[in-house]
Amino acid sequence: MSRRKRLSTEPVTVTIESLSHEGRGVTHVSGKTVFVDGGLPGEDVVIQYTRQHSRYSEAKILEILQSAPDRVDAKCEHYGVCGGCSFQHVKPDYQIRHKQDTMLEQLRHIGGVQPEIILPPLTGPVWGYRRRARLGAKYVEKKQKLLIGFREKNSSFLADIKQCEVLHPSVGFMMDDLQKLISRLSVYRQLPQVEVAVADNVTVLVFRHLADLSESDIGLLKNFEIDKNINIYLQPGGLDSIHPLTPERAVDLFYWLSDHQIKFNFLPVDFIQVNQHINNEMITRTLGLLELSGQDNVLDLFCGLGNFSLPMARQCNHVTGVEGDAGLIERAMANAVCNKISNVEFHVSDLADDDIQANFINHEYSKILLDPPRAGAMKIINRMGFYGTTRLVYISCNPATLARDAGILVKNKGFDLQQAGVMDMFPHTSHIESIALFVR
Repeated sequence: MSRRKRLSTEPVTVTIESLSHEGRGVTHVSGKTVFVDGGLPGEDVVIQYTRQHSRYSEAKILEILQSAPDRVDAKCEHYGVCGGCSFQHVKPDYQIRHKQDTMLEQLRHIGGVQPEIILPPLTGPVWGYRRRARLGAKYVEKKQKLLIGFREKNSSFLADIKQCEVLHPSVGFMMDDLQKLISRLSVYRQLPQVEVAVADNVTVLVFRHLADLSESDIGLLKNFEIDKNINIYLQPGGLDSIHPLTPERAVDLFYWLSDHQIKFNFLPVDFIQVNQHINNEMITRTLGLLELSGQDNVLDLFCGLGNFSLPMARQCNHVTGVEGDAGLIERAMANAVCNKISNVEFHVSDLADDDIQANFINHEYSKILLDPPRAGAMKIINRMGFYGTTRLVYISCNPATLARDAGILVKNKGFDLQQAGVMDMFPHTSHIESIALFVR
């Protein structure tokens, strides 16, 4: 009967050789790869193993003997425990260079392609940028305390967060007060999460509760709502159960694209880009890469609530937006009406369906925009004929699936990968947002 090898607790001194895609230091001990949380290339560090696997090991740093010039002190007091950020120990310009290098390496290794031009990175504020988040809440018996925040690093446990530096300040600086509020509710054991949505006009918190609120609970929440100048919504069941705590305070949430004079209304749990500054810059870059004219008919796949569709419609003949979420399509159509944009149409269709049957597939589009989720757009790319398409822009939140799909577009669909670059949508995290232009 085999036994698992006992984890060594002896400290080991190593030199960090490189950085992995997800931002961990990489070294080798006795020929075996070791991933070191928080390590940077060129650093001499003392490590301790945290996990052993057959092909690699994982470790944490006990002491830094020689630090890298790009290392900085993390701003957040919870860094290293909270799993929300993994790059606060690195200068922002180093973070974005690493993300660019990772994207280019994935394009070469997975897709077998490389761009002719590397676009300059899109960057913006690196603190207080996040306007959408889901906070976990849990009462921990052993600690006799309610915790609220994100998951701990490499763990299913919640980190005990008092303040979050990357969340919008209207929420990031109220974490301690939010924890105290939930602790006073009668349903504190049946309240698993709080959704955050920060609009241009209001900050909204959506409380998911699995038990009925008491009159005292309602009073506490209303007082908190007024004191913090926010709007609270309640979610006792599914998404269709979400409703404002105080209907007379409820307002339509919106964000405004000043460069395009477009206002987007959205619901508290709708998908919107988390980083408003980068979203504005991303839309401007996308429209520039597409080189839109008044004769263009454009297809916007995975269009959401029209974030790209409506700005593109301002500059072209017609836009067709397609999205699998019927609720987002409903909001997209309403946003078109509110902004008096009539040269756009929207359709609900599951773009990940192997047997997708939709009229839009066989139409001609001079320009196409793809903005898929992490799984990428391989299935719809394989189904499309790209009749008459001269330029295609691909927005990606996963460089591996971008690279895979880029290989298909170049090798099977007749496109050239002309330009590609990264966008710092999630500073201080290993998340990589990128944009690529394909031309034929």
